[in-house]
Order: sequence, then C-alpha cells, then structure tokens
Amino acid sequence: MIAERGADRLSMAGKVALVTGGTKGLGRAIATTLLDAGATVVVCGRSQPSSLPQCEGRQAEFLACDVRSATECKALIEATVASHGRLDLLVNNAGGSPAANAATASPRFSEAIVALNLLAPIHLSQAAYQTMSPQHGGGTIINIASVAGRRPSPGTAVYGASKAGLLSLTSSLAQEWGPTVRVNAIIVGLVETDNTELTYGSLEAQLAIAEATPMKRMGRGEDVADAVLFFASPLAAFISGAALEVHGGGEQPHFLDLVRRYSPQST
Repeated sequence: MIAERGADRLSMAGKVALVTGGTKGLGRAIATTLLDAGATVVVCGRSQPSSLPQCEGRQAEFLACDVRSATECKALIEATVASHGRLDLLVNNAGGSPAANAATASPRFSEAIVALNLLAPIHLSQAAYQTMSPQHGGGTIINIASVAGRRPSPGTAVYGASKAGLLSLTSSLAQEWGPTVRVNAIIVGLVETDNTELTYGSLEAQLAIAEATPMKRMGRGEDVADAVLFFASPLAAFISGAALEVHGGGEQPHFLDLVRRYSPQST
C-alpha cells in the first residue's frame, strides 16, 4: 500500500518539464527518467542532436537554444509554454568547463564559463517564474550544481566559482519565490559521462577513483536523474532551498593519503 502510494506520488503524468542540455550526458538521463515518469519533456541544445531521449515510445521535444543568451533563454521558455500551455519543472542542467590555468585564462573564456554555469540558470529561472508563479500548482526549479562549488577546484576555478554561486542562487530564490515555486539544487560528485576518459583519464585511473569513494563506484546518470525526480515530486513538497549531495559519500580527503604515506607506522 505504501509502495503503491509512493509510486503514484512520483508520477509526472500531466506535467511539463524543460531540461537544458538534455540531449546528452546527465541531461539525457534526466530527460529519460522524466519521460518514464510520464512527463512531457522538452530538451534544448545549441544544435539538433542525432537522436533524442525517449522511453516506451514517447520522445522528448527539441528546441534549439544557446542558454548563454538571455534573449534565447526567454524565447525558450515562451516557446515551451506556447506549445504545452504550462511549465511545471525547469532543470538547469547545461554547464561544464574545460580545464584552464586561472592565471592565464582570458576574460572571454571566464565570461563564457560564468554565462553558461551561472547566468543561464538566472535568466531561465526568471523567465520560468513568470509562468510558474501564477499557474495552478506553481512549479519547481532544480539546479544541477557540483562538488566543485563546495571544495577547491584547481584547473577549473571559474567553473567552481560559478557552481558556488549557483548554490547561493538556489537558496536565495527559494526564499524569494516560495510558496508557489520551489527551488533546489543537486550537488553532483564524480560521475560517468559521455566523456569519462577526457574527464578522469584512463580506465585504471577511473577504477582508482571509484575505489576511493565509500560506494566503490562513480555515479551514473540515473543516480542524478532519480534525485531530480524526487525533488520534482510531491514527496518533496516541503523541501525548498535545499542542496542534495549525490556523490556516493564524497571524495576521500587527500591529507589522509599523506598521513598514511608518512606515518611511522606505515614503514
């Protein structure tokens, strides 16, 4: 009985969701999970992908958008609402950054990273709020953050700063926009992606990273997607301004390796 009631409360039937960067990686996993829960799902990207997220014969709708443009962000929200009449869930997933030396990164590079990882969620959330706040049932915004926003991020300093800002934005918007719009964040840890080797290195390195986590594996797209589904559901009706860590227990502190290496007991 309880299990059946829980399943019903995780249903997204009749809901409209927009997932930015939803054509690949984490975004695609999120979009697929929302489709499976019954939602109408819109995904966006800068160019049309070769395939779209789908589940049991239902497919996500694609709209082209460069989320670094405030004008395009507004148009994306308006187009989604025009097609489907409402917007119940916005997942600000698009983001990322190549490695860059903080001392020599160009202003143009830094501005682009901030635009993608922080300004885009601001512009999209502002536009979504205009629809969500007055509609029956309100709406939910979920920001996909990163452990880089909670700990030092050498090599991707601007990215880390942007994700830290995204966490601050989450709690501030939750304060301003309740009770009609809930705003939460998911802090993503080490996860397998389409570019796992580029991010984490060789298979040997990946296995070592996995072994260093309490769960003895890296995260998967569905781990993050399930957290999104929870936040979007009535099960989280009283949760707003929260940051849920989906990182399998977190990274082992580096100082412990140094202690073991130099401890007299280790020799």
